[in-house]
Amino acid sequence: WLYFFLRKRIRIVQEKYALLLDATRSVADGNLQTAFTGDWGMFTSFKEELSEIQAGFSRAVEEEVKSQRMRTELITNVSHDLKTPLTAIITYIDLLQEEGVTRQQRKEYLAVLERKSLRLKALIEDLFEVSKASSGNVSFHKEKVDICNLVRQVYLEYEDRAEEADLTFRFTIPEKKLFFMLDGEKTCRIFDNLYTNIIKYAMPHTRVYVTVEEQEDEVSVELKNISGSELNVPPESLTDRFVRGDSARSTEG
Repeated sequence: WLYFFLRKRIRIVQEKYALLLDATRSVADGNLQTAFTGDWGMFTSFKEELSEIQAGFSRAVEEEVKSQRMRTELITNVSHDLKTPLTAIITYIDLLQEEGVTRQQRKEYLAVLERKSLRLKALIEDLFEVSKASSGNVSFHKEKVDICNLVRQVYLEYEDRAEEADLTFRFTIPEKKLFFMLDGEKTCRIFDNLYTNIIKYAMPHTRVYVTVEEQEDEVSVELKNISGSELNVPPESLTDRFVRGDSARSTEG
């Protein structure tokens, strides 16, 4: 009786182990959609571990695909953005070389050339910054920064442009100073970019809300505005690099 009992028991264990082995081989072969069905008996705990491994692999593959897509979009966007001012520069150089160009026309052409050259320079510098950030070669120079004052000071540089865009800014900021160890220049660039985008793309005749809220040992800074055009991208992708709110838009962004 003991012999038959043990033989039956061993056969059951072998069957359950075969299920585990087949599932493991399937995942190892790259089949990330493997369904772990059936009763695994004493190996049930391995089913949960394999499910976690499978989910981890799926996330890694998804991130890699997303990264590759972003690189492709980066090359496309950068190529377009660099080509635009470069084409204008070539065109105006040709115009300057034409006979009969008046002094006033020459002055206007040179002004355009200067503007487009500075735009091209800014694009190249931005691309260099992105390259440094992607490779992890960004250096930070931390100092005590009053985040409340920084948010106000950066806005003052854009106050005239905000009025021209007919935007009304509403601030909810603590009167006291809130100091943090930050890289002042890079933090300033964050808010500089946010204010710039709000003024460019917010719906005219609307309000913009800027809130600084103290939360124990940290501070949250929130900027809210109404988009000038309807967003046609998933909300969760808006914070990804190089994503445009209006994917059909071909202008700078």
